[in-house]
Amino acid sequence: MPKSLPNKRVDVFLKKEAHWPKEIALLREIALSLRLTEELKWGQPCYTVNGRNVFLIHGFKEYFAVLFFKGSIMKDPRKILIRQTENVQVSRQIRFTSLKELTAAKTVIKAYMKEAIAIEEAGIEAPVVKAAAFVVPPEVTTALKKVPGLTVAFKKLTPGRQRAYCLHFMGTKVEATRASRITKAAPKILTGKGLND
Repeated sequence: MPKSLPNKRVDVFLKKEAHWPKEIALLREIALSLRLTEELKWGQPCYTVNGRNVFLIHGFKEYFAVLFFKGSIMKDPRKILIRQTENVQVSRQIRFTSLKELTAAKTVIKAYMKEAIAIEEAGIEAPVVKAAAFVVPPEVTTALKKVPGLTVAFKKLTPGRQRAYCLHFMGTKVEATRASRITKAAPKILTGKGLND
């Protein structure tokens, strides 16, 4: 199986990665041993086949992970795939907390990556349950009214972007934090951008 070519943007990302540099570099090495295109998407190393996302590598404070875009339909014989949050339907993660743990699992990780590639190459789609009509929480509606033009701009966003913002805003029980999140997001909303744009 031919190796993938490294992407220069991912090289730059790795030079800046402070929390999990060795661990992410090893995951990248495993990924590059497969026939994938390496890209930088959502600020993370992402691996594609025929222009379609297969998995990405990302780090968090407590762990780093491989996120499989169609993880919900993977076989998962080791029962290691994790649903990141209750709002995630299709993608799944394999999480690690140390280089030692990752090194011991290299063969397993590569097998999971190969399965994800096979699923994408076969054109298999993961079933998605259509979300019920989304209602903007009253707390968000009230907060949006405090910034001129924000309510109108928010209503112009796609339903998916509105939902992402609301989940982000309501992801805290502290009212001051919620207000701060809305204030920080206001410039993006006013320009029609989504939370992760």
